[in-house]
Amino acid sequence: MKAPIYVYYELDNFYQNHRRYIKSRSDKQLRHGLQYTDSSCSPIERSNGLPVVPCGLIAWSLFNDTYDFTRGSMGLMVDRKNISWRSDREHKYGKDVYPFNFQNGSLIGGGKLDPDIPLSNQEDLIVWMRAAALPQFRKLYGVIEEDIQADETITMHITNNYNTYSFGGKKSLVLTTSTWLGGKNDFLGYAYLITGSSSIFLCILFALIHVKIPRPHGDAAYL
Repeated sequence: MKAPIYVYYELDNFYQNHRRYIKSRSDKQLRHGLQYTDSSCSPIERSNGLPVVPCGLIAWSLFNDTYDFTRGSMGLMVDRKNISWRSDREHKYGKDVYPFNFQNGSLIGGGKLDPDIPLSNQEDLIVWMRAAALPQFRKLYGVIEEDIQADETITMHITNNYNTYSFGGKKSLVLTTSTWLGGKNDFLGYAYLITGSSSIFLCILFALIHVKIPRPHGDAAYL
């Protein structure tokens, strides 16, 4: 595998597109801070009588498994920076907005955030907050900037923190590379083939109908 090698975590049977879940956030708060805590974050709006930053179910359920890799006796570095969209970091998350009262309630949903790091630098959170459209999805964890040769043994150390068992979900770890055409995506390939084939079939069908039953001209009754 030639560098860069992208490390993804994949979740199955996790509906980030559920209406109540996807609406449980405050984009104004992510950008400007405490003064914008509002009812849109319900039910994770306040904890112990104090507002929560970032509020809402999406942030509360932050994925928090960790992965480390070794090749022989040497560690294989995973770069965790620049894994989120630059536009998100610069325009959607405040550089002077810090986590406050986060995951301090009696029920912990997922990962915790460093209260000394602004939200614009919390890239795990930024990646997670971009909700997926399907119940099976991948999100970028990091990038390995070294080649992996054939027949090499790579040892993966996984810290299993995230609870997917309670809702019958599955977790996977994916290592993949990318070409100038992008990464591998079977769904898009099948979708393009089906859409293109259907379009060709319909074009031929309408052409045959037009030849056999041409549209009449000059009769206002057909308008």
